[in-house]
Amino acid sequence: MSGSKPDILWAPHHVDRFVVCDSELSLYHIESAVSSELKAGSLRLSEETTATLLSINSDTPYMKCVAWYPKYDPECLLAVGQANGRVVLTSLGQDHNSKSKDLIGKEFVPKHARQCNTLAWNPLDSNWLAAGLDKHRADFSVLIWDISSKYAPETAVATEKVRLSTGDPEVGLVVTKPLYELGQNDACLSLCWLPRDQKLLLAGMHRNLAIFDLRNTSQKIFVNTKAVQGVTVDPYFHDRVASFYEGQVAIWDLRKFEKPVLTLTEQPKPLTKVAWCPTRTGLLATLTRDSNIIRLYDMQHTPTPIGDETEPTIIERSVQPCENYIASFAWHPTSQNRMVVVTPNRTMSDFTVFERISLAWSPVTSLMWACGRHLYECTEEGKANSLEKDIATKMRLRALSRYGLDTEQVWRNHLLAGNEDPQLKSLWYTLHFMKQYTEDMDQKLTGNKGPLVYAGIKSIVKSSLGTTENLRHSRSGSDRQADIIQYLSEERSLALQLCGWIKKGADLDVEPFLNSLEQEGDWERAAAVALFNLDIRRAIQILNKGASSGKGDLNLNVVAMALSGYTDEKNSLWREMCSTLRLQLNNPYLCAMFAFLTSESGSYDGVLYENNVAVRDRVAFACKFLNDAQLNRFIEKLTNEMKDAGNLEGILLTGLTKDGVDLMESYVDRTGDVQTASYCMLQGSPSDVLKDERVQYWIENYRNLLDAWRFWHKRAEFDIHRSKLDPSSKPLAQVFVSCNFCGKSISYSCSAIPHQGRGFSQYGVSGSPTKSKVTSCPGCRKPLPRCALCLINMGTPVSSCPGGSKSDEKVDLSKDKKLAQFNNWFTWCHNCRHGGHAGHMLSWFRDHTECPVSACSCKCMQLDTTGNLIPAETVQA
Repeated sequence: MSGSKPDILWAPHHVDRFVVCDSELSLYHIESAVSSELKAGSLRLSEETTATLLSINSDTPYMKCVAWYPKYDPECLLAVGQANGRVVLTSLGQDHNSKSKDLIGKEFVPKHARQCNTLAWNPLDSNWLAAGLDKHRADFSVLIWDISSKYAPETAVATEKVRLSTGDPEVGLVVTKPLYELGQNDACLSLCWLPRDQKLLLAGMHRNLAIFDLRNTSQKIFVNTKAVQGVTVDPYFHDRVASFYEGQVAIWDLRKFEKPVLTLTEQPKPLTKVAWCPTRTGLLATLTRDSNIIRLYDMQHTPTPIGDETEPTIIERSVQPCENYIASFAWHPTSQNRMVVVTPNRTMSDFTVFERISLAWSPVTSLMWACGRHLYECTEEGKANSLEKDIATKMRLRALSRYGLDTEQVWRNHLLAGNEDPQLKSLWYTLHFMKQYTEDMDQKLTGNKGPLVYAGIKSIVKSSLGTTENLRHSRSGSDRQADIIQYLSEERSLALQLCGWIKKGADLDVEPFLNSLEQEGDWERAAAVALFNLDIRRAIQILNKGASSGKGDLNLNVVAMALSGYTDEKNSLWREMCSTLRLQLNNPYLCAMFAFLTSESGSYDGVLYENNVAVRDRVAFACKFLNDAQLNRFIEKLTNEMKDAGNLEGILLTGLTKDGVDLMESYVDRTGDVQTASYCMLQGSPSDVLKDERVQYWIENYRNLLDAWRFWHKRAEFDIHRSKLDPSSKPLAQVFVSCNFCGKSISYSCSAIPHQGRGFSQYGVSGSPTKSKVTSCPGCRKPLPRCALCLINMGTPVSSCPGGSKSDEKVDLSKDKKLAQFNNWFTWCHNCRHGGHAGHMLSWFRDHTECPVSACSCKCMQLDTTGNLIPAETVQA
């Protein structure tokens, strides 16, 4: 390699040694850097490794190529190809056994001198060394030498003429008779042995790639190509070979040697080296001239279910091991994706190629990624608070509990969701009250307002303008009474019902609602509702009861005492003390109670804009104490706030209308909960709302989620639920069995004939042997296909086939007899079109992979990628 760029060779059996060869051979030992300080004579290769020079061999001038002996003994034997075609065996001074001494200095001399381009040791028979030479019209270009040969030079050849090294002439022998001679009148530019057979040699000749079989040297397999340089075999796929010419790499398959199976992207500069990674399947590294970048080509094969391979997918990347131009590189033989590069001035760098990290999300929210040979998984902590869980996990758990499917007691759906989200609780109670009102059409107040209920309180309030009555009431239970104006109308009563304050009918009593709040232990809210209904005595009673229970706020007795001293005097000491006490209270309902008592008539901002008070309570309060204009402004403002925030409590205001879809869109954007959005919109939305693109998008995404989780039964339940609430969504029949001859549906044709009107059950759906057997098309009377196993026409139940009573027990898919009729269904392969009774087919493919029809090699069941999947609901712990 005199005058050329340096090259690197790793020791085959010492993973910590390598040789740099240019005008001389330099052996280095690589080791981990213990400290930041370098030892004397050490070179820094990376932050973790250093290299120490062990020995130098300068006895072999005019080096053109070097190959390291592949066996362990002798361990430091190298073959050097010289400019005059001679091959010299040399060492780096590490071996002292007799075998090494006998080989060191031995020369292999061709008949005619010309440059040696490449050397290759046979990996199986390590005594064979192949040398590729330049062209000579009267000589061969591929010579295979046996290094154990004892053939001595002829006496006529002077020793000083045949030897180039300066060693002792008595030590080495000169061998002039090769074991094999190949490639006459041609040039050999590259060589490699094929690992599958020790007597197959692949050579890059001048105009072709040739495979020589040493068992019959007169014949060779060759293909004409310019890509004859740098031939190298993939260590993991021995039939795949890479070669290059100028800036283009060709990938060959020796089983189809007519043309390259792949041609990689041509580089603007000529290539100098290509090498397969020895620790990674299908990773090829290439280097171009005057470049500091190494290009990597990752060849990935995707096997089909049948077992064949598709065209490989090439993923190209570039790495930059150092700043300077790279002269050569060498993969480490055992360390994964590690290489050492050398620059023209012999500066070396130890570099590891990091794998691309490919992420994969599991439908059950676990994250997995591959890096090198390691597979990492990140799963959600099972002990985490449910409020902190990912929305996909929440939806999955809710789907298992049949969330959203309770259409009788609609409010119970919030319990199925875990009863932890107050917004969901408000939503499902709102939908429950809406459904309850629309179903009770016998009450006096319902009239024709059924559709108006699902339009929300905003629309109800607008329809009540001009029909409101003013009523003056006083706060009962106080010594001094002040008149407070309340407003009443049919629509406002409806709004109070939707808020849950009063029951259905003309009765405006809130006592049932107060009792339910007391049972739940919500003392502050119950007291506030009682006060808002001007019953101070009831409010005090509730507070005292809550204080005595020990589960309420510690300030309940204090608040009850304060309420008992209520006075309507504006400048009284009571008002000053209540204003101070209000600022010290944490519960929003207690604060709202004092805000109500200390406010002027008609001005209740302290109650209406207490954001921590439930929306339904604020709306109910507004419906009682605000006039039409104030109520309309407040509802409009609150609706806009709910829509912007995506707060589900706002469904009470918007209803299941276009405004409701806008609000739900904000909620889905904020949380990703398409499950709640789908069930909510299906609950009572008019058809024009259900046809909204956003609603359809949520529904389809939720269906896809259920399928991805393998909740196929849940998805079927959802589809049934959807078709009940939205009849327009019921799909038409998409699949039917048709006749091969007339093309008509067998079941449809059957139902059209009066005397055969039992539909598809006649054709195998029913397993009863008492049913009549119909084995021909009712349209054209041509026979139906035969089952490939029992050879009886389809339409004959399995149980009525010969021996069917026994086989039926074997192929039964479930102990549940309701599913036994599936055995009689028509089933066939979409690839080869063969089939028969479903029970027979499933029984066959339990023990076989190929089609039961003779001479058909189709692997039918393997083509069904979901055939072996189990619904996730059936494997839940």
